Amino acid sequence: MVEPGAGRWHNPNTVGRSEETEPMRDKSRDIGRQLLQIPGPTNVPERVLRAIARPTIDHRSPEFADLTRRILDGLKLIFKTSGAICIFPSSGTGAWEAALVNALAPGERVVMFETGYFAKLWREMAGRLGLQVDFIESTWGNGVDAGRIEALLADDRDKQIKAVCVVHNETSTGVASDVASVRRAIDGARHPALLMVDTVSSLASFDFRHDDWGIDVTVSCSQKGLMLPPGIGFNAVSAKALAAAKTTPNAPSYWSWEAALAALGGGGFPYTPPTNLLFGLAEAIAMIEDEGLENTFRRHARLGRATRAAVAAWGFDTVCRQHDCHSDSLTAVVMPEGVDADAFRQRVRARFNVALGNGLGKLAGRVFRIGHLGDINEPMLIGALSAIEMSLAGDGAAREGRGVTAAIEALADETSSVPAGSK
Repeated sequence: MVEPGAGRWHNPNTVGRSEETEPMRDKSRDIGRQLLQIPGPTNVPERVLRAIARPTIDHRSPEFADLTRRILDGLKLIFKTSGAICIFPSSGTGAWEAALVNALAPGERVVMFETGYFAKLWREMAGRLGLQVDFIESTWGNGVDAGRIEALLADDRDKQIKAVCVVHNETSTGVASDVASVRRAIDGARHPALLMVDTVSSLASFDFRHDDWGIDVTVSCSQKGLMLPPGIGFNAVSAKALAAAKTTPNAPSYWSWEAALAALGGGGFPYTPPTNLLFGLAEAIAMIEDEGLENTFRRHARLGRATRAAVAAWGFDTVCRQHDCHSDSLTAVVMPEGVDADAFRQRVRARFNVALGNGLGKLAGRVFRIGHLGDINEPMLIGALSAIEMSLAGDGAAREGRGVTAAIEALADETSSVPAGSK
């Protein structure tokens, strides 16, 4: 017996959906592409997709070595470092672990600051790896308080704390922290602790400076601002962190900085590399270079301001509580009391084929997140905001104000000040 629908092409946007768990879907909404407005994985540009689709090559060939060297050169410009960069076939979680296991040993003390769901996950990983974590608790919606870190380090007179780990852009809350202030706090306390920073949802989206800000280990991955599918993790590593790794007992194997850097120095990997993703990475770096990194930052800032203008016009709050800490990568929107944010997201997806991010951890069901990072422009954002606004119009969450108009006005104000021909 032939299953219903067998032999027909299926829209990948509908795979795995259940009509028991999602609203009835108008199948005409599958025409056209889904607007992917989650905070990652982000849209993969056609240029990158075509690069990934190239035939695989020998990863021990001179051609592959040249590819690896070009990628490392490009990544140094994006991380803003002249130092070492390790590339791992992994997610961002793998890059987190690589940072911890190379430079730290079980039983050693680290400081972490609670900014949201991902800061908590990094803390949980550190605990599972046997590290002793001083976790500075804070209200979700706030950035890192460098003063509290400095006070803790100043009290550590025996210098037992080996590292300070912070999240630059907390993807669960839409809060960007001042990383440079954390370096000043460590220096102010005259403390030798390493500074490790998660840039998973900030790298290539807004300003980050590995060298200038005195970062020892920067953690990132491929599927956010770099516009790739998941599968590549990164550690940018200072000379100080590399020296610390040489004294760490029970050196890691798969995550070894030493092994990765030795192989990458010759254009290779210590294990089978994600060859086709690397083709895509080279193309993504070329796209960022074509736009200009600072122009990329300005585009993300422009889209972030427009999104926040829409949210304010709808009468909603953002999770971010501090005006100077709003993320340029995403906006986390708080729904009114009694309104299920997940049910609202499902209605937006069912009616308009627009995917929004869900609330995480303690924000589940209360928040939806609008991603505005990676391969996205003004019309794409306005389309997503329009779908949200049309869904609000028929929802108990509706408020006064016209968010799409506010967003368009914010964008018009910015583009009117850009000289003709500028990027």
